[in-house]
Amino acid sequence: MTMLTPLDIRPDQDAAEPKVDYAYRRLEEMIVTRQLPPGSLVSEIQLANELNVGRTPVREAFARLKHLGFVETHPRRGTLVAGVDVRKQLELLEVRRALEALVVASACARASEQQREEMNSLADQIVRAADRGDVHEYFQVNRAIHELEVAAAHNSMLTTTMQIIHAQSRRFWYVHVQQTGTFEEGAARHAAVLRAISAGDAAQANAASDELMQFLDRLTRSAIDSFR
Repeated sequence: MTMLTPLDIRPDQDAAEPKVDYAYRRLEEMIVTRQLPPGSLVSEIQLANELNVGRTPVREAFARLKHLGFVETHPRRGTLVAGVDVRKQLELLEVRRALEALVVASACARASEQQREEMNSLADQIVRAADRGDVHEYFQVNRAIHELEVAAAHNSMLTTTMQIIHAQSRRFWYVHVQQTGTFEEGAARHAAVLRAISAGDAAQANAASDELMQFLDRLTRSAIDSFR
């Protein structure tokens, strides 16, 4: 079984990155990778010191994470990392399937030339990561793919909604994908979507996206069956 390593897209804060965005990004990934495991109480002061930011950015980041369903706030206990409900993933996939179709259709029509080039590059990267069994890189690239596809759709309302859906999906699959042994298949399906969008082929992109959703549905049902 491939061992998981901590996942940090950009471990250090960029000079131009607002502190609250940095705190949110790092805390989200710490929850996704179970550095902050479900059920754990977290300290604003401790995390502020660890991230080298003040308590206010951490508090604001927690407010955003609460909106994602990643944390719960309890007046006398503090902030608690929420659990993951495996069965809700099927509900999430129902919503995601419809919205992914809109994402790929919009991205096919609106992506810039630079974004199309980046899609081809990410397609190559996720396939290489899967071939090497590099879980750390796989999830780095997977997040970058989600962000790029949504950005290429150029729809702010869609961006806000998909950020929540993709974050929940990453959290679920970080735990379960290592048990499936399907990195190569997952990478190939993501790559197919990217390359079709890059080519501006809306029909092929929609077909590839639907195949990706069927793949995720199958794995989700398998994960649910394992809990019965």
